[in-house]
Amino acid sequence: MDNLLNKLNPIKNIYISVIVPILAIFTALILSSVVIILSGSNPLIAYSALAEGAFGNLNNWIETILKTTPLIIGGLGVALAFRGGLFNIGVEGQIFVGSIATVIIGTTIKAPAIIHIPLSLLAGVIAGAVWAAIPGYLKAKFGAHEVITTIMTNYIATRIITWSIGVNGPLRKTTSFVPETNSIFDTARLPIMISDTRLHIGIVIALILAIIVYILLFRTTLGIEIRTVGLNITAAKYCGIKVNQNIVLTMAISGGLAGLAGAIQVMGLPPYNFTAGFNVGYGFDSLAVAVLGNINPIGVVFSAFLFGAMDSGARLMQLRAKVPVDMITILQGLILMFVAANQIIRGIYRIQIQDKKADKVNLSQGWGGGSK
Repeated sequence: MDNLLNKLNPIKNIYISVIVPILAIFTALILSSVVIILSGSNPLIAYSALAEGAFGNLNNWIETILKTTPLIIGGLGVALAFRGGLFNIGVEGQIFVGSIATVIIGTTIKAPAIIHIPLSLLAGVIAGAVWAAIPGYLKAKFGAHEVITTIMTNYIATRIITWSIGVNGPLRKTTSFVPETNSIFDTARLPIMISDTRLHIGIVIALILAIIVYILLFRTTLGIEIRTVGLNITAAKYCGIKVNQNIVLTMAISGGLAGLAGAIQVMGLPPYNFTAGFNVGYGFDSLAVAVLGNINPIGVVFSAFLFGAMDSGARLMQLRAKVPVDMITILQGLILMFVAANQIIRGIYRIQIQDKKADKVNLSQGWGGGSK
């Protein structure tokens, strides 16, 4: 009987980890409805327009998928860092440097697509990894908090890139009146999945990466080390894990994923270049996606899809229901608040993490395992 309770208890916790975000979304929709009513609009019309704008036809689905793709990859980077006990707030800057590195390779090297595409993707990964490894090294070597250093690297990346595509900047497209780079060569662009649409293979890459990150975290020795460091650095050192090396590596992998998100945006979407305002916000949205996804690679996919759908449908909601696009930001903020402060949701809906019998079984077993 004890063994049966042990098996059921993790299942119950998994169920709760799914139901709490769903209830958080539902509660956020209810509260947002109140705001919509106070603004003089009809929430039913607003939400139906939101859904239609995201899923009403093939083009809407494609736009939702395109907005979801960078959020999945960026969210995976944030989630991996979180699992290692690191707060990578620098995803925005890492996406930027990954984008620029991809532009440089995509506009300077001439090679067949079978070589040029992987090289351009790799450039984004390496640039993001190196940029993120800097705060990782500062934390490992000097104890500098990664939240501060990653925020600073965001500003540094933004300013360097703004200069590089500004007036007389080395990457500025000379024939353009706006700050932007040249478009990458055709051989560096991602293949289109459906002809006469913008849907590229980036979403396939994102989903494969989600599986890879899941396997890395939960099925490999490196993943165990990353999670151990994230849970307890002292215990990790006692186990013989090279903590400092692990911190730098975790940040590098996280930044590499962020850089890849930037690379895919450049290589997948017209005009296939980097311009002022390009990819702005994806880094910070990735933080929200990781939190809503319960810091789990599979959860990140679903939360990224939700955020992508809301962003995709926001414009039609504004046109049809006369609701400001900023309402989506309010809705996303409420969802995150309820997920982060999940005790509110558990209190409202009277959800318990474990039943008392299961708790008693776990306490009686301690760390050494259960009885036969």
